[in-house]
Order: sequence, then C-alpha cells, then structure tokens
Amino acid sequence: MRKNVGFVSFRIAGTDGVSLETMKWAEVFEANNCACYYLGGELDTPAERSMVVEEMHFKHHAIREIYGQAFGGTERTRELTNLLHHYRELLKDRIYDFIRTFKIDLLVTENAITIPLNLSLGMALTEVISETGIYTIAHHHDFFWERKRFLVNCVWDIMNACYPPHLNSIQHVVINSSGQNQLALRTGVGATLIPNVMDFERPPNPPDEYASDVRSALKIDDDSFLILQPTRVVQRKGIEHAIELVARLGVKATLVISHASGDEGYEYQDRVKQYAKSPENRREIHR
Repeated sequence: MRKNVGFVSFRIAGTDGVSLETMKWAEVFEANNCACYYLGGELDTPAERSMVVEEMHFKHHAIREIYGQAFGGTERTRELTNLLHHYRELLKDRIYDFIRTFKIDLLVTENAITIPLNLSLGMALTEVISETGIYTIAHHHDFFWERKRFLVNCVWDIMNACYPPHLNSIQHVVINSSGQNQLALRTGVGATLIPNVMDFERPPNPPDEYASDVRSALKIDDDSFLILQPTRVVQRKGIEHAIELVARLGVKATLVISHASGDEGYEYQDRVKQYAKSPENRREIHR
C-alpha cells in the first residue's frame, strides 16, 4: 500500500546540506512506493505537493524577534512567553492542516526539532507528534549544543522538552557517531546512524553554462586538481583536515570550500586561512 511521507523543515530550498539531504531521502522513499510532501517556510519542491507557511522560516520577522530575545540573555519576559505560544498555536494549526490535506502517514522532521532556530515550530511539532502519535523520523543534522550561541538563553525549559523531544513515536536519526554519542549522553535518547552520502554510481551531469568557467572564475590553473569540500567554513566541518590532506597529496591542487561561514562568525575562517598558508601547507584555499 502506498504511504504518504511528509517532510517538515524551516526551508527545503537551495544548496544547504539539510535541503540536499532531504531530497536524497525523498528519492529513496519514492523508490519504495511512497509519495513525498513538503511543509516549510521556503520550498522549491513541486507545488502540488507543497505547503508553504512563512512563519516556519527562521528568517520570518516575528521568528527573528523571538530568537533575538530568547538567546539574548537569561531573563524571560511574559511578553516573550506569550509570543512563543502565539506562534506555537498558529504553527500547530498549519501542521494539522498539512497532515489532513495530504493524508500523511509518516512525518520526517529535518532539523526542526534539533536546532532552535524557530522555537515555536519545535514546540508545535512536539505537541502535534505527542497528541497524534504519528510515526515520525527526526532527522538531526546540527544539535544546539554544537553551537556556542545557543548556550546562553532564557528558554531552557523549551530546549529540554523539544530539542529533541523524547516521545515513543519518534525514531531519531543522526548523521555522525559524535551526534549519536552526545544525544545518548545528554538526553538518554538512542538514535540510528545514517551518514550523509553521495551516489557515486550515478555520473554527474555535464557542466552547464554556469559551471563552464568555474576554473577561471576561481583562478584555478587548468593543470591543477580541484578538490571540493561542499560545506561551510565552520569548525565542526574540520576544514584543517582537508587542508592537510590536500597538502599531503604532493600534487598541484587547490582546495575549494563551497560555502562561507554564514552566521557563525569568521574567527575559525581566519584561522584556517592562516593554517593553509603555513610552510607545511603551501596550498591556496578559496571559499
């Protein structure tokens, strides 16, 4: 019998890791007699299978205001609590609409109850899953304890309850063994390890017009190997290990990091740039 799978996230669009991995999972589900549907604040998925709710995006103006207050100090106002619950209730209604409209059998949350970029969404999902008992896979990419900016806050009660929630109907999935170990240590929650992977048996598409001048745009010589690390320049990605690997190849090569540091500061980026210029790593790094 064909099952309906509903993916829920802040956004499923663009080339960020969560969006790319979501589409890989969707392809596997589709190949196993499932139909996939999508709920989020920004989507570039098929319109007939998608429901956009702007308040789910972490860039929504009200959600940004909540985020700034929640992680701006340790004192919480009643006004902030009221805001959190207002958007929790709004988002609960939209999640219920999504489940009913597309007759969802299985929810897959993509980082939405993992990292507190939209606290009201985490609260709403936790309550919907608890109230319905719907089978859920919580796909965890980045836990809040991996980022220092979340450690000073006035919402520990919500963090402890919703990131992630400990509910019987949720199967937790992590992308690396460190996340698996830390989740068990910190919360007592067991998780299945499914690393992010590439389908190396499927040849890549030939270069299009946009990609045809990538070497000249990045000032990479034709006789130089192009070594790509498709991540942001953040410490947990271990950029220094990629630099060392390229240096040890003993060939003319350029390491390209595909994404900038983003919202996590530039201290680590500056440090790895200096490391790349050290005598033992005489290689050029682009970001």
